Amino acid sequence: MYWIAEFYRSSPGKKYFMAVSGIVLSIYVFIHTMGNLMVYLGPGTINAYAGAVHLVPGLVPAVEFVIAVAAGLHVITAVQLALTNRGARPVSYAFHRYQEAGLAGRTIIWSGAGIAAFAAYHLLHLSFGRVHPDFVPGDVYHNVLTAFNVFPVAILYITAVVLLGLHLYHGLWSMFQTLGWSHPLYDSWRRAFGTGAAVLITAANVSIPVAVLLRLI
Repeated sequence: MYWIAEFYRSSPGKKYFMAVSGIVLSIYVFIHTMGNLMVYLGPGTINAYAGAVHLVPGLVPAVEFVIAVAAGLHVITAVQLALTNRGARPVSYAFHRYQEAGLAGRTIIWSGAGIAAFAAYHLLHLSFGRVHPDFVPGDVYHNVLTAFNVFPVAILYITAVVLLGLHLYHGLWSMFQTLGWSHPLYDSWRRAFGTGAAVLITAANVSIPVAVLLRLI
């Protein structure tokens, strides 16, 4: 365990841990998105899916533990790397000329902070029902439709998903680079994968509050 701690203390080590935790969180986001899309199949399907997940002994607590550890590690390493970078240049550039870093890369810390804040709200809203106007335990379909029929809530979710898409776009690209999976021969495929995954996940999740507002579901 000592060498792991030593490796983590280094900047490359922190980036590696951030990449690995990012992979775990990205996989969870993809699976969660697939589950969300079941709302289009009606109340029976999505409620049965949610119920089946909770019937598997130990599955939900295990997933929650893994996601909590991955999210915590991701946030901590992000803050530590940001502070290290700021410490290396305490005086900011008078003029920034961005060549490689796009909007997603330049705002990665802010989008991450927004996602973290939204995740807390999302848990209180649709998981625990603490801030939901008419939460019914076990009735996912009802809870989703009731939630997104409130226009400000729907806009909040859409905004958060767009931030998530930007974060994924840059994160998936840099993640492969950090892990050493970078080569001119397949960098274009790496970029295409990051872009495609970010766009699909964003479009899928944005479509749900939009469909509810338009009374399509």
